[in-house]
Amino acid sequence: MSDRSDPICPLCGRPIPAEAKQSLHHLVPRLKGGKGGPVVRLHQICHNEIHASLTEAELARDYHTIEALRGHPRLARFIRWVAKRPPGFHSKTPGKRRQR
Repeated sequence: MSDRSDPICPLCGRPIPAEAKQSLHHLVPRLKGGKGGPVVRLHQICHNEIHASLTEAELARDYHTIEALRGHPRLARFIRWVAKRPPGFHSKTPGKRRQR
């Protein structure tokens, strides 16, 4: 159950209830110079989709802001889809994970 104090996922805009699977995402991947850089709290499903869609190099080069991530075509489709799910929703990310 979510309430007003739940943080909001910056990717999908849904609340992140305490019981929801969640994680921190480095906007610039740690392996690409982002260690100690800005992080955002995301639903785990949103975080999984980012890493299934983009390589570490793409994240570092072109998708190191929430605005850029939201503008990526695959992520935009995912956001429209997941926005219809409850805040605590989680499922396996389809397809194989992209290569590092």
